Amino acid sequence: MAGGEEIPADIKAMSFEDALEELEEIVQRLDSGKVSLDDSIAIYTRGTQLKRHCEAKLKAAKERVDQIVVGPEGALATVPADGD
Repeated sequence: MAGGEEIPADIKAMSFEDALEELEEIVQRLDSGKVSLDDSIAIYTRGTQLKRHCEAKLKAAKERVDQIVVGPEGALATVPADGD
């Protein structure tokens, strides 16, 4: 795992939306400047774990998505999403 830290089980169990919401709350807390240094480090660490979880969820979703294309003569087909 990047950063040498395993994603905690409670984060792994989160939906993308729940993880993103918590990540947004962390950013707001850090931006407020009203968090002690020790708390800042702890919530920043959790934020990086949430970010990695969200990225993994997005990657997995992208791998499942098919792209609908119109072929010659108007025939519809699906192709796997590219790796962009």
